[in-house]
Amino acid sequence: MRSVREATVAPTPSSLDEELPLQHGSRGESVRDVRRRLEALGFSSAADGAGHFGRATELAVLAFQRERGLRTDGVCGRQTWSALVEAGRVLGERLLYYRQPMLRGDDVAGLQAQLGALGFDAGRVDGIFGPLAQEALRDFQRNSGLVDDGILGPETLDTLLRVGSKTNGQDVVAAIRERQRLRESPRTLHGRRVVVGETGGLSALADRTKRALSRAGAVVTTLHDPDGSVQAGQANALDGEVYLGLGLDPEHPGCTTAYFLGYNGVSSEGGRRLAEALQVALPFRLKIPDRGTQGMRLAVLRETRMPAVLLEIGPPAVVVERAADLAAAITEALEQWVSAPCDDQP
Repeated sequence: MRSVREATVAPTPSSLDEELPLQHGSRGESVRDVRRRLEALGFSSAADGAGHFGRATELAVLAFQRERGLRTDGVCGRQTWSALVEAGRVLGERLLYYRQPMLRGDDVAGLQAQLGALGFDAGRVDGIFGPLAQEALRDFQRNSGLVDDGILGPETLDTLLRVGSKTNGQDVVAAIRERQRLRESPRTLHGRRVVVGETGGLSALADRTKRALSRAGAVVTTLHDPDGSVQAGQANALDGEVYLGLGLDPEHPGCTTAYFLGYNGVSSEGGRRLAEALQVALPFRLKIPDRGTQGMRLAVLRETRMPAVLLEIGPPAVVVERAADLAAAITEALEQWVSAPCDDQP
């Protein structure tokens, strides 16, 4: 089941974790591996010498990061390396099934998109084979007269591709269900479970935001952890209805808000609408630059199971001096969002 595409990519060096990050000026076999993976994905760095991380490789990494919704710094750190490995996965090259740690990759995303277009809810297309994907696959197998073992093997894949070839352009069922949940949700913050997270340096703003949202009737939990995956797991365990991440950007004045962008190009509608509401409220109220919204696949956005956004604001002086105004503007944006969380609502 190994694809020709994957066969062109060298195995991961066992010492790679110790060598990361790879960046301009790095050399060696690990750089060759990164460049081979980039080349296989269509990002050429041929202008650099063999085994050298030069300007061409930096530009290739930047282009890859932009395409994958990652932070764009031209450096191959752990997140970019993981994304490179996942991007090289082709549907059919390996068995897909539920396990811990969960399988990740573009092959999983392809499976989710195929199942979702057929009406089997494998969750949003995030490239993570979780319990929803397992149950959706078993449902598909039962409906197709196959053994419902929850494993994507050759027979199940052949059936899926044959049936799925007729579903091009159809909405993934997870997106339809998210829209329905948003339509049916209360039009008030009262009693809504809001999770506010910060990864360092914004504890005071998180606490002010919690107080402002609590006064509006929300049930708020604050999280303080530098790891986005850890925060996502905590938010999921809390059964939050919406996640708001706060990040400090010391280099760029103003604010920007990111939301989850799926591997099939379909964004979280609830997350995108909240990001847009924040970008209306904060720049206007605080008179700071509006740096817009963007779809991304950062861990905290990808792994949360609710509408989620990451608000980044700077410089630090604005956060310190205008914390009360920031908390009020965030609350205003969330109140606006709960009143109209879907595109088909005014």
